[in-house]
Amino acid sequence: MRTIVIALSSLLFLAACAATPEPKTEMKAEVQKKGPQCYSGDAGRFFNINDKTTISGIEVYCAATADGNNGQWMSAKQGK
Repeated sequence: MRTIVIALSSLLFLAACAATPEPKTEMKAEVQKKGPQCYSGDAGRFFNINDKTTISGIEVYCAATADGNNGQWMSAKQGK
């Protein structure tokens, strides 16, 4: 009798798991990359070339690398 109850509960569990839809993946990039960009973990987003921001209290701007394929953070030039 126990074997029948366990077998039926297992079948019901498997049927319930198979019937649940797969969760939608929202992890896909919402913004198309248009060119080199820099990522800021403080802001949690990408910045375009020449955009300025503050990272950990330091003013920086996003500059293109020499090959033009990527971006890197450079310290902002200070005025006189």
